[in-house]
Amino acid sequence: MPEGAGAEDYLTAEARARVEIDVILTAAGWVVQRADAVNLGAGPGVAVREFVLQKPHGRADYLLFVDRRPVGAIEAKPAGTTLTEVELQSAKYSEGLPDGIAAPVTPLPFMYESTGSETRFTNLRDPEPRSRRVFAFHRPETLRAWIQDLVEHPDSGTLRTRLRQLPPLPQGELWQVQAEAIANLEESLSEDRPRALVQMATGSGKTFTAANLCYRLVRYGGARRVLFLVDRGNLGRQTEAEFQGFTTDAGRKMTSEYVVQRLQSNRIDPAARVCISTIQRMYSILRGDAEMDDELDNESADRVAPQKAVEVAYNPEVPPETFDVLVIDECHRSIYTVWRQVVEYFDAHLIGLTATPTKHTLGFFNKNLVMEYGHDRAVVDGVNVDYSVYRIDTAITRGGASIEAGEWAGYRNRRTRALRWELADESATYAAGDLDRRVVARDQIRTVIRTFRDRLFTEIFPGRSTVPKTLVFAKDDSHADDIVQVVREEFGKGNDFAQKITYRTTDGNPEALLMAFRNSMNPRIVVTVDMLATGTDIKPIECVLFMRDVKSRTYFEQMVGRGVRVMDDTAFQDVTPDARSKERFVVVDAVGVTETRFADSTQPLERNPTVPLEKILKSLSYGAVLDDDLASSLAGRLVRLDRQVRPADRERLQALAGGMTLQAIASGIVDALDPDRREE
Repeated sequence: MPEGAGAEDYLTAEARARVEIDVILTAAGWVVQRADAVNLGAGPGVAVREFVLQKPHGRADYLLFVDRRPVGAIEAKPAGTTLTEVELQSAKYSEGLPDGIAAPVTPLPFMYESTGSETRFTNLRDPEPRSRRVFAFHRPETLRAWIQDLVEHPDSGTLRTRLRQLPPLPQGELWQVQAEAIANLEESLSEDRPRALVQMATGSGKTFTAANLCYRLVRYGGARRVLFLVDRGNLGRQTEAEFQGFTTDAGRKMTSEYVVQRLQSNRIDPAARVCISTIQRMYSILRGDAEMDDELDNESADRVAPQKAVEVAYNPEVPPETFDVLVIDECHRSIYTVWRQVVEYFDAHLIGLTATPTKHTLGFFNKNLVMEYGHDRAVVDGVNVDYSVYRIDTAITRGGASIEAGEWAGYRNRRTRALRWELADESATYAAGDLDRRVVARDQIRTVIRTFRDRLFTEIFPGRSTVPKTLVFAKDDSHADDIVQVVREEFGKGNDFAQKITYRTTDGNPEALLMAFRNSMNPRIVVTVDMLATGTDIKPIECVLFMRDVKSRTYFEQMVGRGVRVMDDTAFQDVTPDARSKERFVVVDAVGVTETRFADSTQPLERNPTVPLEKILKSLSYGAVLDDDLASSLAGRLVRLDRQVRPADRERLQALAGGMTLQAIASGIVDALDPDRREE
């Protein structure tokens, strides 16, 4: 009893907790009965209150029966009780059953502690029994299945036991980084760490890695169902395609062995072993909606996020134990802030995937970063291509513009795009960010696009004649539309040459436009706002043009990452015939975004593109010590050179270098530049 509290107050608080516990039990399918009025046939699960055990085991607040046999117990405590303090008290209820009451498994394995507002659960048959917070009590059917596993497989009867018994990972077609990520995740799962974070550079195959892991969890870990969460519909389709193309270690497609369901309705297929869903659809399902608007499902979760964190109530159709593992793609975004309760509703291990973790992300995943694989390492390993920055600087972009009194100025309605021209009554100055939003500055757009066009084949991609696949980031939908029109005019091309792909794209199917951008000659230039900023895989992109500022380092890294993906030479030449191979891409900065405070932490491997390789090597030959930027540039040049040289020349260089390949030398330089490795 708490010090200073009267017995009546304490009992009232505990009685109130039991009322709430009864409600939660009933919602989860349990029939709650008094010990003096028991009918174990009243339902598949019966929770008997105040059940007297043999001495000295005391009285269980609730003894749980499934199919008339005891399987667990609940210790009830008043709200505010620290439940970890009473775990030993509830554990004693696992023994001491009266004579004549037989249990399928002894000691009773399933122990709960609850205040009605908080519930913790321990499976005493886990390798290292550890309590965990759960949203609600598990349903009787769930405990029945778990009991059956324990009876039929006493040595591997729980998920956490099986996660310790996974077979060695065959490398197969996996890249080294992917195999390492899976091995590290499986180690984390075997230690029963509830959350784990994987940071892998854009283009290094996070989804393919996750598909391998999901298969192993289902096939060898016995996971009943895995949920793969994305935050927009097009990423769900991309993930589904990855699973459909995934070949298992048995030589069969995963989708031929197991049902992989991409949720396009609010019904989960009972046979599905992997479900792919947007966070907003899963919220709709938990809320009990019959269906949801497909347009909302295709929007970014950021764009349709409520103003405050959503609240989730227990849904008996989708209980918390529906999924054993949640894989959260692009987890650096609001998928765990506004939508956090959707993620934490499930009694599951959480695995986050991101290329750009934030401090918030690391905190959410308990700082359990099991894999760290950055851009520099990915470039050296041939997983990414490096990039360079080309700056287009204009006076208006840098400083804004002024409208003098008596001048005609164009003002645009952001909703209707209607343009009205007014004679300015007084002089006004507009910041760079106001242009193309509050004020139409079509001449400014034309200046940037014309400069881009004129320098494209002389300075940006010298010697080329086909416009590289280019992704332009605009400020908003209206700005994007203006850019598309100017691009067509300045390049003298038709509608198919430049297209807009945003969430408001209505003229044509955005998915069809994306497919054409990936696989066809046209469009050459696509303008977007944020639909293609993260996650979307478009390998042929060689140019990323910024015509908008970005305040978030994470968002900037994601946007730059649209160009890093490697591509097979033949497939690349199919869409860009005058290119030999994709060796790099170029970030064209027309707004100064690469000069902002976060750009220092987001740099290419090649940091001094104007310094000739010959000069760097000559400095080294005289014993000079290179600064970090020149050393990084040298690594980038060696990686590009390794892609260009003929096999015979590569062998000769390796012999001259004492058996080291160009890639190995570049890798050593990157290691030397890594602050963590320096400490080691």
